[in-house]
Amino acid sequence: MPAVEVVFYKDVDDTVPVRDWLAELRRRQPRAFAKCRVRIARLAEVGHEMRRPEADLLRDGIHELRIRLGTVNYRLLYFFHGQTLAVLAHGLTKEAAVPSRDIDRAIARMQKFVADPAKHTYREPVIENAEEDDEDDQ
Repeated sequence: MPAVEVVFYKDVDDTVPVRDWLAELRRRQPRAFAKCRVRIARLAEVGHEMRRPEADLLRDGIHELRIRLGTVNYRLLYFFHGQTLAVLAHGLTKEAAVPSRDIDRAIARMQKFVADPAKHTYREPVIENAEEDDEDDQ
């Protein structure tokens, strides 16, 4: 059961918030982007079995992928839909705890997704070349 398909949450206006966040991160911080790709690939490999320090459960079914580069913490908030699908719902850079408003945004996206998965699913092969070493700067 470990492996899951990782997809992106898509809004009704066809924007894909995490894809857009990752594109901006790639432009500004390529090393952080690479580390995020590694963590997404790891989520696809181990799914529900992913634990700290790589991931953690926040609340109400929302999990976080945990990425650190130097002193900066990057988080990708996600949820599971059934046993075989992980949905990336929100990306952020943080200094302390993940703000409640960001978790609430991910929860709202999860509720919309559950109501109509086909309408809110975006698939994109963004995980290629994810073998880059993720252990630096941990």
